[in-house]
Amino acid sequence: MSSVSVREFSYNPSAMFTRVEQGETIEVTRHGKVIAVLLPVVGSLGRYSPLVAKGLIRLKATTTADLDRLPQYDVPVDASPLDILLSSRDEDDW
Repeated sequence: MSSVSVREFSYNPSAMFTRVEQGETIEVTRHGKVIAVLLPVVGSLGRYSPLVAKGLIRLKATTTADLDRLPQYDVPVDASPLDILLSSRDEDDW
C-alpha cells in the first residue's frame, strides 16, 4: 500500500486512479493522517461497493486486510443482497 499527500493527489488524480486500476491501494493523507483509502474494486470491496455507494451499509475497516476478512456471499443478479445477508444471519443463530 502506498501513501500520498492530498497535495500530491491533487496534482494528478488521474495518475492515482490509474495506479488503483492496476491493483494498487493508495492511502491519501493530510498532515500525516490518513483521510481516504483508494481501493481497486475487486475482491471484498467489490462485493460491497454498490451497497456502500447507496448508503445502505458502511464499512469500518482500517486496512485492506480487514476487508479481506469480510464474509463472501454469492449473490445472483436477480436476488437481494440484503435478503441473503439476513438469511445467513438467521442460519448462524441456530
